[in-house]
Amino acid sequence: QVQLVESGGGLVQAGGSLRLSCATSGRTFIRYAMGWFRQAPGKEREFVAAISWSGGTTYYADSVTGRFTISRGNPRNTVYLQMNRLKPDDTAVYYCAADLDQWGGTAQAMGARYEYWGQGTQVTVSS
Repeated sequence: QVQLVESGGGLVQAGGSLRLSCATSGRTFIRYAMGWFRQAPGKEREFVAAISWSGGTTYYADSVTGRFTISRGNPRNTVYLQMNRLKPDDTAVYYCAADLDQWGGTAQAMGARYEYWGQGTQVTVSS
C-alpha cells in the first residue's frame, strides 16, 4: 500500500500562485511515477501533470504548460505542483496519484494507470 496526502490548496486571486504538496508513505522502496489530476464541479477528472521516479521526465496537459511545474523532493517521496498565473478555470479539487508501472510517456495522462490516490485538496481561483 502507498498512502498519499495532498496539502497546499486554498483560495487565490487570478494571476496568483499556489504550491501543492503530495506526501507519500508506505511502500516507499518501490519506484513509482506520480501524477496530478483535477476535477471541477460537474466535470470529469482531467490530467494535469506527471513526473517519473527519477524526476528527470515530466509531462503536462496543454492547459497548464508554461504555468505549472511538477517536481519531486529529496527524498523522492514528496511531489510538488507549483501553479503560477492561476486562472478561474483552474478551480478544482486536485488529486495526486501513484503509478507503480514503468514510465508510460503520454499514457501517464490516463487515470487508470494509477493505483493509489490521495483524498484531494481544493484550489479556488477568484476572478
